[in-house]
Amino acid sequence: MPMNALITGSNRGLGLAWAHRLVAEGWRVFASCRHPAEAAALHELARQSPRLTVHRADISSPDDIRGLYWELESEPIDLLVNNAGVYLEKGATPIGSLRYDDWLRTFEVNTLGAVRMVEAFAENVARSRKRLIISVTSHMGSIADISTSGSYYYRSSKAALNAAMRGLSAELAPRGVGLLLLHPGGVVTRMGPSSGLSPEQSVDGMFKLAQRFDRSMTGRFFRYDGTELPW
Repeated sequence: MPMNALITGSNRGLGLAWAHRLVAEGWRVFASCRHPAEAAALHELARQSPRLTVHRADISSPDDIRGLYWELESEPIDLLVNNAGVYLEKGATPIGSLRYDDWLRTFEVNTLGAVRMVEAFAENVARSRKRLIISVTSHMGSIADISTSGSYYYRSSKAALNAAMRGLSAELAPRGVGLLLLHPGGVVTRMGPSSGLSPEQSVDGMFKLAQRFDRSMTGRFFRYDGTELPW
């Protein structure tokens, strides 16, 4: 029997690379995104592989998550990949120009959305064989790493995500569920830098970490290459 994976934000970038990699490894993939009708590359992958199905889920919408849960209620989820996220402050955001509606939106997606997914699917993960949750975060969520100004929305949302997931890892450990916080590196995506890793290179490293996961790693924060990061 193939293992099952549920991925958020799977229409492009890292999420799409996760979908490709897991399908290639023989997994059954439930690939979710906000606007499936616009996810041409994802639908093409679904046409190529019957192991992948496409699902609608805006992770900032409790109704969407509830609907996704109802679709997958009976399915064990061996790997939940919390990948969806936003970065709404590409320009400078000095004091005096902060947009608090954008800051709240960033928290709604990057922090609360990922927590909602864990809350909704914890039981599905606990019923599986692998029982692993990955939350794609960022080194920018490391308070120890902050040495410059800016990116206040994104940094704080990822720091809050890290804190929440660290706590959830302790709560879920007695049920045999593991949780990894992974920094994907500087990946060339719409949210990332103009030069750096390809999504496929990043996912290759993250997938290898998932493959060698053991319970001593739960709740810890790693770079895609296996280097542990400070909080």
